[in-house]
Amino acid sequence: MTTERAEAAPAPAIDIRFGQVGLIQVLIWSTDPGAILDELTGRVATAPKFFQRTAVSLDLGPLGREPTVEEMRGVLEAVRRAGMCPVGLASGPDAAQALSRPLDLPVLPPFRQFRPPMQAVPPAEAQPVPRPTQQPAEMAEQGAGTQLHHQPVRSGQRLYARGRDLVITATVGAGAEVIADGCVHVYGALRGRAVAGARGEGTARVFCQEFHAELVSIAGVFRVFETLPPELAGKPVQAWLDGDDLHFERLGG
Repeated sequence: MTTERAEAAPAPAIDIRFGQVGLIQVLIWSTDPGAILDELTGRVATAPKFFQRTAVSLDLGPLGREPTVEEMRGVLEAVRRAGMCPVGLASGPDAAQALSRPLDLPVLPPFRQFRPPMQAVPPAEAQPVPRPTQQPAEMAEQGAGTQLHHQPVRSGQRLYARGRDLVITATVGAGAEVIADGCVHVYGALRGRAVAGARGEGTARVFCQEFHAELVSIAGVFRVFETLPPELAGKPVQAWLDGDDLHFERLGG
């Protein structure tokens, strides 16, 4: 009887698993729907294949105040009209929690905590800020070392090196994504997306032997192909972050 009941049990309809999902954050500085629509439309136009219909989280940290529900409905409508799909609010101010239910959006952890711009300091008072020499504790706990990958990374594939650098000795094809909490090294052509400092490590870098990237991101700051330096196409390149500016330079000269 027990065996018959087990055989008659229906197959499960769903399964739930946790996975790493890339998500763009839109930092909200204003609740003016017209201004938001104008700027987002321009951004989407620069890289329609990347931004069109992409899921985004709205970070309310830069706003500096608690917006009303009606203001946020206007913001959401502007984001949708620009072609993006808002799927959540980034945590930060208490406003995100208060707005979550009436807007029917979840509160998501911020990828990279927003920091307000620093005030200008007179030259006489300016002091050099030493760069940290230690890795974040979380990265250290997960172990040092490097994750090596010797096969081509093909379109639709995604590699993630958690708590370490990622070294690829083959090509990264268009539509592929390579991600590391540390640095990304590609000893071949980089035609897909490279994400270094995936958990906020601003000293991470991206290196590649042949630069054709669709997107390069370090600690949440990214640039897409259409805005990358055209003179570096096909060259050995490194990318690094200076504050909130992403820089590119040819390797070896």
